[in-house]
Amino acid sequence: MSMRRRVSYCLLITFLLFTGPAHAQQPTTVPRIGYLSPTSPSVSPSRIEAFRQGLRELGYVEGKNIVIEYRYAEGKFDRLPALAAELVRLKVDLIVTTGPTVTRAAKGATTAIPIVMLSDTDPVGNGFVASLARPGGNVTGLSGLAPELSGKQLELLKEIVPKLSRVAVFGTSTNPGNAQMLREVELAADAFGVKLQYLEVRGHKDVQTVFRAASKAQAEAVLYLVAGLIAAGHRTEITELAAKSRLPAIYPNRQYVEDGGLISYGVNTADLDRRAGTYVDKILKGRKPADLPVEQPTKFEFIVNLKAAKQIGLTIPPNVLARADRVIR
Repeated sequence: MSMRRRVSYCLLITFLLFTGPAHAQQPTTVPRIGYLSPTSPSVSPSRIEAFRQGLRELGYVEGKNIVIEYRYAEGKFDRLPALAAELVRLKVDLIVTTGPTVTRAAKGATTAIPIVMLSDTDPVGNGFVASLARPGGNVTGLSGLAPELSGKQLELLKEIVPKLSRVAVFGTSTNPGNAQMLREVELAADAFGVKLQYLEVRGHKDVQTVFRAASKAQAEAVLYLVAGLIAAGHRTEITELAAKSRLPAIYPNRQYVEDGGLISYGVNTADLDRRAGTYVDKILKGRKPADLPVEQPTKFEFIVNLKAAKQIGLTIPPNVLARADRVIR
């Protein structure tokens, strides 16, 4: 074979290698994640947006280089297992859960697909992870447990109502974090000379009952330990009952105050939602949930609603207002 023919042959082979099907640019697979919630999108839109923001900060643009499959139970918790199973059938790359009831449903549907918790009161107590440092399974994410805040909540009530002597505490004993939170409240109550009345709230049906019991026992304020799932979609009713009973009430997160409640002091849940994007990113890049430690809250917020204070004839001391992260006027 002549040199010229050899060169022509080599050029042809090179052309085919770079233009043929074997080396054609393969389509990039867009990651698909599931977002499972017990409520409807209208209940906590700010939390959903915070999660999206966390993804955007890491370069993920919804609909462009990541797809999110949203599934909402619309307050019907018995739908969660079926919705979780639906996400599993879609073969999503991971499932994001918004609370312990949701995480339990997702964990029941799969032990293979990674699960990222946006927030959980006590992931170890709930049996989702072996430990915060070493989750050990297919679940990881963020914990919202900060029981020491409960004592601070009682302290804030005492500052707002200086002569406070009787406080109704609404809690849920089946919540693994409840006992720790209640212990902190009891320690604070002993220090301030406040008598506590513990009232159990296991569902929406109990809300009116506990408010009646608090009023009957002449409670002077309410400390609401119950986290979002029990009262999801019923925040306005709860804050209205507190106002009707003329009871100053402190809540675990800002959503209650935005819906008419008096004050809240607790974990900044939007920050947890935003930080969850880091877990999504790491898992999509190959990390295993078992090797990603569960992170705890680092940001907290104190919100005051002066409209609610006026409604029950309460004056918030200036020194308390000065410490608020946000004041609703």
